[in-house]
Amino acid sequence: MTIGVRRRMGVEERRQQLIGVALELFSRRSPDEVSIDEIASAAGISRPLVYHYFPGKLSLYEAALQRASDDLAARFVEPHEGPLGARLLRVMHRYFDFVEEHGPGFSALMRGGPAVGSSTTNALVDSVRQAAYVQILSHLGVTDPPARLELVVRSWISLAESTALIWLDGRRIPREELEQQLVNDFAALAAVSAAYDEEMAALLGDIVKDEPADGPFAHLAGRLIALAS
Repeated sequence: MTIGVRRRMGVEERRQQLIGVALELFSRRSPDEVSIDEIASAAGISRPLVYHYFPGKLSLYEAALQRASDDLAARFVEPHEGPLGARLLRVMHRYFDFVEEHGPGFSALMRGGPAVGSSTTNALVDSVRQAAYVQILSHLGVTDPPARLELVVRSWISLAESTALIWLDGRRIPREELEQQLVNDFAALAAVSAAYDEEMAALLGDIVKDEPADGPFAHLAGRLIALAS
């Protein structure tokens, strides 16, 4: 009988392993429900060894959250190719991929969890929102946004968060419909703002002129015209 020899991990490799294990557990259940003992067992090490690398569950949760926030922020990165509506739709698809993969952890972060309220957690959440904000502005070709545009983009990011949370609670609306709806929500928010501001109207005109007849923005316009008639 051959006895396997467990490879000894370096400090950083072990830390990354524990973060990965914790993130996997936090993705399936609320962090409040996951114990250090479970994390140690899943990693194949002892409980004291977990504490050797992390002083407590909060610090491990924050490290896992850092990795998750980096992942989530990266999902807003999209090549500047093709019409804006199609780009936003691809971003929303990747965003909901993340939400679906990390449902309980995403919900715990946004609604309340062991690290919520800490300066580290708040900074991580804000960093994701800021990364999304910067990415959307880059697609609009704007570096110094006027107040109304900032309001539109930040409101839309908050709407995407709240929509994802509602969807996780029962998933009563098909995910693909919500992804499409959120893209249309962006167009609708921009259109309402454009009705009050010439600068926003000009920006909306630039967006719409490049949209194809079968794109998500045109789809919204068609539905609204049908409702009006």
